[in-house]
Amino acid sequence: MFSRFTNIINALQALDKTYSNSEMVRKILRCLPRSWMPKVTVIEEAKNLNVLPLEDLLGSLMTHELSMQKKDDDEEKEKKKKKIVALKSSLIEDSEDDDDDEELALITRKFKKFLVSKKKFGG
Repeated sequence: MFSRFTNIINALQALDKTYSNSEMVRKILRCLPRSWMPKVTVIEEAKNLNVLPLEDLLGSLMTHELSMQKKDDDEEKEKKKKKIVALKSSLIEDSEDDDDDEELALITRKFKKFLVSKKKFGG
């Protein structure tokens, strides 16, 4: 962003349009995205924008960008570290399986009848 800004400022200087340092600082702060607004507010309140060198502003913004990237990277690593826990199933060979199968079959038949009745009434 800063290199594009510098190119535009240099092209404007070639056309005899110059900006003061404080105007350039304000323009950069104004063009930052909404996610940077807390940082912009801190810079505006903590520093005198009339005497703040453009290089100091750039350094401050780059430092903030690096800290935001580091925080994002840490969050991604933390998400990856979360372990997925799965429970093992066990096979029980009792008569309970037969009862469960019969109950499941009964529920399935009742559900199918329910769906058929819904279709008849246009539901």
